[in-house]
Amino acid sequence: MLQNPILRGFNPDPSIIRVGDDYYIATSTFEWFPGVQIHHSKDLINWELVAHPLNRLSQLDMKGNPDSGGVWAPCLSYDNGTFYLVYSNVRSFQGVWKDTPNYLVTTDDILGEWSDPIFLNASGFDGSLFHEDNGRKWYLSMLVDHRKGKFFGGIILQEYDPIQKRLTGEMHHIYEGTELGLTEGPHIYQKDGWYYLITAEGGTEYGHAVSFARSRTITGHYEDHPENPILSSRWNPDAPLQKTGHADIVQTPNGDWYIVFLTGRPLHQLGRCTLGRETAIEELEWKTDDWPRLKAGGRVARQEIPFSIEKQSQGSTFRDVFEDNQLNIHFQSLRIPMSNDWVSLQDRKGHLRLYGQESLSSLHCQSMIARRVQAFHIQASTTIDFQPTNFQQMAGLVCYYNTYHWHYCYIMGDEKGGCYLQITTCDKYEMTDILEQPIRLSEDGYIHLKVDFHHADIQFFYRETEGAWQKVGGILDGSILSDDYIQDAEVRYRPAFTGSFVGICCQDLTGMRQHADFDYFEYSEI
Repeated sequence: MLQNPILRGFNPDPSIIRVGDDYYIATSTFEWFPGVQIHHSKDLINWELVAHPLNRLSQLDMKGNPDSGGVWAPCLSYDNGTFYLVYSNVRSFQGVWKDTPNYLVTTDDILGEWSDPIFLNASGFDGSLFHEDNGRKWYLSMLVDHRKGKFFGGIILQEYDPIQKRLTGEMHHIYEGTELGLTEGPHIYQKDGWYYLITAEGGTEYGHAVSFARSRTITGHYEDHPENPILSSRWNPDAPLQKTGHADIVQTPNGDWYIVFLTGRPLHQLGRCTLGRETAIEELEWKTDDWPRLKAGGRVARQEIPFSIEKQSQGSTFRDVFEDNQLNIHFQSLRIPMSNDWVSLQDRKGHLRLYGQESLSSLHCQSMIARRVQAFHIQASTTIDFQPTNFQQMAGLVCYYNTYHWHYCYIMGDEKGGCYLQITTCDKYEMTDILEQPIRLSEDGYIHLKVDFHHADIQFFYRETEGAWQKVGGILDGSILSDDYIQDAEVRYRPAFTGSFVGICCQDLTGMRQHADFDYFEYSEI
């Protein structure tokens, strides 16, 4: 049995292609740098993270971007030896206007360097590039319409000129969407004399859905699938895969069709998806009426699918002892590139050195590296050598969602040169010190920190020497690190589209850049 999802943890908005016998999926990364995750597979079941194509400031400048801004809904495509990647860099998303510039980068080696970006437009987001059989190329996206609070203004299409490297000609308004509304995430496919348009509808939460339309000409008129939406869990609240939508399709060499789509797996007692939005897969088939449907029937995606591949990789464990010249590919930073001025593998052999920068509330320069939480039970640990000289210097282990939702176990100083351990929680901007009295630590030597994140429970531990771990504080609420908690009535005006991360960080609010040395970082799924 294939076990869904195939890309676990925060990996939403999948865009899939096949090149020969190789499959690639690109997913959104939002404010995390480098931008866009590309996974590779030979069998559609076992996937490996192989690339982050947007790895230079010239391609992706996100300093100051809001939480859940940045890279939205990349579209990966391939034509005549060249890979194309379209992406948005969302700069603002509050009020009636949205700033959503869209770009295109290319390469002839998907694992190599990608070009500097070509600006396309800023009319909306979820951009996509379609390569027509006759050689013409078309850009499509949703349209942001701020008039009277409408916002979702349908799907637009415009030709792309690869010689002039810009959009050209008339902009065509090709599709308004179905009664579900909130129409976005468009892709076009050419098959058997039809142009098929796939869209995401119903919003990216529990009403999410996948709809199809088709036309004999690329500019329309597009008629709706008679059974829209073809994929959705909106009417099945007990289905294990919720929020199913924002899809793309692919054909195998033997002619079979599959659909990949984002999904969420809620903690059912809370209805919160601490792992964020993930990527799942289903079998697709084309009926005699030339419309696609789920092969298993109905609209609800299965968590288990019979498959010919005997083995599916499970779990993930890694221990980075910081002896190589580069970090593990799963590490990302917030908004800014990892540069030697704040993160170094050379300044102390066998250690990762973080030079303290801004606070966990900053939208600009944080010294944090972290990785996705990709299972409902994980543990992460690290060892720190840190000599703070005052209370504004901190370093430690963090469970993080965004600038106003996190749990942080850290070492700090005081005015008398002491060294202490504290936990601070941030919940809807309210920061609470968990320990009434911080734990006094030795002023020299390593401090070991660990976290156990099990469903909605987070427990921190520490030790100063080898031996038994000691609990730090009580159990914390890990479910606040979820889209669903953040997008409630109190803070709904702020987008929340990412997922839980666990990582290491260092702050120096004096601006003097006091550093912390980390001997290792270990992540394991239980």
